Amino acid sequence: MGSIDFKLEFSIPRVIEKFLSKAVSSTSNQKSLISMKKTFFYNFFPSKVEEEACKVNNTPWIATQELVEIRDIYPAPTINLENPWQIKKIITRDEVILGNLVIPFFESFEYILRYWTLDVAKSLVINENGMRVNVWDITKENEPKKYDGGNVCFRKLYTDAYSLSCTGLFNDHILNVGDEIGLYWDPRSSSFMFKLFSQVRA
Repeated sequence: MGSIDFKLEFSIPRVIEKFLSKAVSSTSNQKSLISMKKTFFYNFFPSKVEEEACKVNNTPWIATQELVEIRDIYPAPTINLENPWQIKKIITRDEVILGNLVIPFFESFEYILRYWTLDVAKSLVINENGMRVNVWDITKENEPKKYDGGNVCFRKLYTDAYSLSCTGLFNDHILNVGDEIGLYWDPRSSSFMFKLFSQVRA
């Protein structure tokens, strides 16, 4: 099964223009963002039919999991347009070797998947090859650079963390161990936003 394309819903140039414009009110943008918390529902108890099927086939029951949407008990995280970098990390050796940015489970669900539709999020979870996405590098705010879906992939790892693969980004910035970067998912453009904060070497 190949990677799945993530369809954009808005014009990218317009989103970048809005992001760079200091006149945009973060409060007014927050109201237009709709998010639903995603979580896994685990079924530890078989139905009568499933229990009988296990007996007939002489196989043990294996607990199943399903991705579902739930309403937040607490207020959803907001995106501060003055400082939107909800995910900050230091580049590791493994990430440099593979050209992947590893995003922990919590950050992936709290700051990315909550803005995806349930169907698209389910596709990501079950598709081993991940989904093709877009990344905008706004390290140079006046010269944003797009890495398109053909070369960028977001996928679930066996550790339950998630990986954003973008070798072009690593090569262009010559990212190395110890560099600090920031990421966030922009629900207005259905794109990742990336920024390089600091590099260990000159």
